[in-house]
Amino acid sequence: MLTRWTLPLVVAAITVAGARHSAAQDLPSFNSAAALQNSGKFEAAAAEYGRFLQAHPDNVEARSNLGVVLMHLGRYEDAIAAYRAALSIAPSNVAVRLNLGLAFYKSDKLAEAVAEFTQVLAAQPENLQARYLAADCQLRLDHPADVIELLAPLEKSVTDDPMLSYLLGMAYLSTKQTEKGQLLIDRILRHGDSAEAQVMMGVAKRGAGDLKGAAEDLKRAVEINPDLPGVRVMYAQALLEAGNPDVARGEFEAELRRNPLDFDANLYMGLLLKTDQDYDGALRHFNRALGVRPGDLRTRNQIASVALARRETATAIEMFEAIVKEAPSYIEAHVALATAYYRLQRKAEGDSERAIVERLNQEKEARERTRTPR
Repeated sequence: MLTRWTLPLVVAAITVAGARHSAAQDLPSFNSAAALQNSGKFEAAAAEYGRFLQAHPDNVEARSNLGVVLMHLGRYEDAIAAYRAALSIAPSNVAVRLNLGLAFYKSDKLAEAVAEFTQVLAAQPENLQARYLAADCQLRLDHPADVIELLAPLEKSVTDDPMLSYLLGMAYLSTKQTEKGQLLIDRILRHGDSAEAQVMMGVAKRGAGDLKGAAEDLKRAVEINPDLPGVRVMYAQALLEAGNPDVARGEFEAELRRNPLDFDANLYMGLLLKTDQDYDGALRHFNRALGVRPGDLRTRNQIASVALARRETATAIEMFEAIVKEAPSYIEAHVALATAYYRLQRKAEGDSERAIVERLNQEKEARERTRTPR
């Protein structure tokens, strides 16, 4: 079972800008679209902006506003296209680039979101929205060192910001810098109990091996704020680690009702269904996860494992071979590939994979001995 935890969003919701207007837009159709947008009639506003852009395709404000409207409608892919079109005309427009990053973020395309937020920060290093969003993406991508690089320079100057304390504290805890993480937990607790504080305490306990305590803290976080993005997934993962898969399944399902595109919830639901030998159901979730993060090795490995379980051995071999070529140290894929080779009586290739697995395990043990304090 996978044990990698997704780190939930704490960044305050960023509201996309309202209708932008400049002197050049003294045209009835633009004004009509802007009025519809400002009154919350987003479907009608999208249609009106579309008509305006047919006559004025190079108008950056209209394309940007169309992206905002589409974001409100939850049409993130269309919003991404609108923002990209605006940036092709005005590539230095930082506000449009920030909203493009947010559209990627909302659709859980985190690597793409980081790329856009990084460009925003290059132009506006003081932009805290972009910095916090980039940090949250890096946490969710399991890159805590990048979060520390983004936020540690602010730790002394921004001392009373719960967002900074949470994101940086989670990064410290994820990199086993427990004392630094605890200081930031204490800073958050000065504002009273919160879901964020409970999440941080749960992560700290999990790192110390207290799986039951971690699950209890994360359960409390869900009770305080069940809508905190990612908190149900973290609680469900803690339940799995504590040996309670049935309750965990319910939490994953609840998160998927809230956000059907949640990467980790889909990945873990696929794992649970695969364990039940519901391979069709597992593949639905794995393919949805892969759609959110194309190329993700863990998801591809699980899809290949389903093919192996279904005795589609030649297909599984092709998939595993591609994975180990891309990630030569991926032990789990080498193990499965050896099994597949042996199944087809390809003994020499199976033996070769077993030798690779033994070598990789020895290297892993050596690294762990080096890290273990004496």
